[in-house]
Formats: sequence, C-alpha cells, structure tokens
Amino acid sequence: MQIYQPLSGYCFNSDTLFLYDFISQFSPNKSLLEVGSGSGVLGLLLARDFKIHLTQVEKQELFVNYTKKNAEVNKIEHEIFHSDFLEFKTEKKFDFIVSNPPFYHGGVCKSEDIVRHTARYNEHLPIEAFVEKVTKMLTPRGRFIFCYDPVVLPQLMLALQLNKFKVEDIRFVYPKEGKMASLVMIHARKGSKSMMKTHPPLYSFIGDTFSDEAKKIYAKTSTNSIKCDIS
Repeated sequence: MQIYQPLSGYCFNSDTLFLYDFISQFSPNKSLLEVGSGSGVLGLLLARDFKIHLTQVEKQELFVNYTKKNAEVNKIEHEIFHSDFLEFKTEKKFDFIVSNPPFYHGGVCKSEDIVRHTARYNEHLPIEAFVEKVTKMLTPRGRFIFCYDPVVLPQLMLALQLNKFKVEDIRFVYPKEGKMASLVMIHARKGSKSMMKTHPPLYSFIGDTFSDEAKKIYAKTSTNSIKCDIS
C-alpha cells in the first residue's frame, strides 16, 4: 500500500501498524469509523483486508487531503469528514470505532509545530469527552478498539466504565525487554459480560533487531511511505 505523507511534521509509525494487527483479530465488518485518520493508513489497511464500510473523521485539513489521496491511489472506497470528532454529527451508528488518538499528556515536552501538536497531545481530544462521544456513536453491541499511553490506564478504565464499556482484551507494547510499556491497546465492548483477556506482551525489538512478531506485522501491512507535498 502506497501511503503519501507530509514532508515534515507528524507521520504514522509502528503504533498504527501494531494497532491494525490488534484490530484484525476481531475481524471487523459492517460499518467502521476511524477517529483521527491522519494520513488514513489505519482505516485504509482495514478496508483493504476486511469487508467494511469505512468512514473516517479528521480534524486537520492537511490530513483530510492526504487521506483522500491515499484512498484514491490505493483504490479504496471510503467517506471522509473534515471535523473535530467531538463536534462530528451523523445519524449513523457504527459497529466498530477505531482510533490511534492524540494521547500524550500535558506532562511531556510538547512540540511547537501545530500540526504535530494537534496529532499527538490529548488536550485536543480529552479522554473523558472522547469515550463519551464514542459510546453515543456505537451500535448496542458495538466495539471500540484503540491505543493509548499506558501511564493514564487508570483514567482510561474509569472513563470506559462510566460509559458502560467492558474491556474484553488488552495488550501492552514494549520497545524491548526490560523497558517500560510504551503503548496499551484496548478492545472494549458495549453490553459485554465477558471477562477481560490480557494478551502476551508485544516487543518491538529483541536486542537491536526487530522482533519476529514485529517483522510479521510489517510484512502483513506492507506499506510504502512516500513523503511529498500534495497541495
């Protein structure tokens, strides 16, 4: 899959590809909404590999244009809306909502680049408001699958519980053995009575080389990033 991205600023990374792999095990179908499409890679990969009706919403006009370009180049049908997710209005309910949202918190060093800042920091999509909006847009048994910074996991769990979500699956991603987790991936469902399944850890590296699992994910996603100005 050819993925056009801006020459500078925010670009997708392994987090998005690992999230794609995590979502894939739940065999998404019917209607799927991606919140914060960026260059479109997560939703477009899912639409490439599963029979879904893809809708994407993106706050930044720059990335709306890249999402449109990438859908066109890869011949993937989708709908894209230029909107802040918290202000996004539609009568439609979705069977799946997926997202690699802006999740860095205020305690970390912030980028001065407005595009990168909006794509990375959760003040642009606060946890509580994010989850509350998601629950209103899902079907009664809908699934919410996303990734986030593990340091705010208690806050995430509380927000999900208050909005009547049950976490069915959780998996942590680590840069390498002996390091702190850098990402948590969560599959939550409305109206679920299932017990939570904690998946084995995913390591990006074993020593100084990609782990075997990471290599398999990169091979499965098979993306080729092209940095260019499409304006």
